[in-house]
Amino acid sequence: MADLSLTAVEKHFDGVPALHSITTRIEDGEFVALLGPSGCGKSTLLRLLAGFETPSLGRISIGEQEVANGDTGHTIPPEARNIGFVFQSYALWPHMTVRRNVSYPLEVRGLPRQARSEQTNLALEATGLSEFADRMPSDLSGGQRQRVALARCLVSDPQAVLLDEPLANLDVALRAAMQDVFLDFHARTQATMVYVTHDQAEAMAMADRIAVLERGRIAQFDTPQELYARPRSRFVAGFVGEGTVLPIDQIRQEGDNLMAQFNQTTVAISSDSAQPNHICLRPENISLSETGDMRCVVQRCTYLGGHYRLTLQGPNAENLIAESRFYHKTGEQLGLSLHQPWAFQEI
Repeated sequence: MADLSLTAVEKHFDGVPALHSITTRIEDGEFVALLGPSGCGKSTLLRLLAGFETPSLGRISIGEQEVANGDTGHTIPPEARNIGFVFQSYALWPHMTVRRNVSYPLEVRGLPRQARSEQTNLALEATGLSEFADRMPSDLSGGQRQRVALARCLVSDPQAVLLDEPLANLDVALRAAMQDVFLDFHARTQATMVYVTHDQAEAMAMADRIAVLERGRIAQFDTPQELYARPRSRFVAGFVGEGTVLPIDQIRQEGDNLMAQFNQTTVAISSDSAQPNHICLRPENISLSETGDMRCVVQRCTYLGGHYRLTLQGPNAENLIAESRFYHKTGEQLGLSLHQPWAFQEI
């Protein structure tokens, strides 16, 4: 296995930058998700790591080996990087059985028949495909085809595994089951894994760290817990989890508490900045209270099983998200108490 390093990596298409000076490091054995909206550059970054694209500027290394250098033009082709790639479309050979699909990378490398058979059997067993080894891809479900693609990665003992939205074509229930398959695969192999998705719940459930991309830049690279609890920008605060970002009008110190005033409301905040200028209100920072910090009007009440999600309009027409055990009618006025939300400084 190996770590992945990028130094000042840029990628331009027809002179238009898709990635802007990406410098970061993915540790050996780490499960990292690349998360962001469509067009933010996450798939381009993955293809650069795989060798399907070459950087316009900057350097990419896998372990101690430099595999691409946009400044010198040096590049190592994908087949020489020992990296597994799982595509959204599975990319299985339709005329080959499951066993042959899995063993094919070993055939290309010229491994002896006995070694190919042993490694293929281990990969099939590890992904729960042994009983399907002689079937054709057309006879498999979507989840089983995805397992075949994963087994094909595993059989080569790759330095890293790159996954480009591999669950996008599966239904909701199967996606949840396949998340467990990927986590089990990672725990068993300790492979370095980079996983592209636009589904934040998917990324939060699986990744050790998440790189949130915005317009070709990494807006924040952190653990799921840190991204949710301590976002560093309006984009990250709004993209990861539910919540509302509001500007702070004034900051003052009261004893041990840092107090923020916004929309004629004053509340104690958590922050690692002396002068934060934005506040992030998550549903858990808000509780319903008749003698609260502000009054809001119910815009929508959605049942989520065991509790309701409330969309509320604040005194200055801002939208807030809260949760309640009870149903509330549209147009009903509610009092809210705010409990030490996170505040950050964005220039």
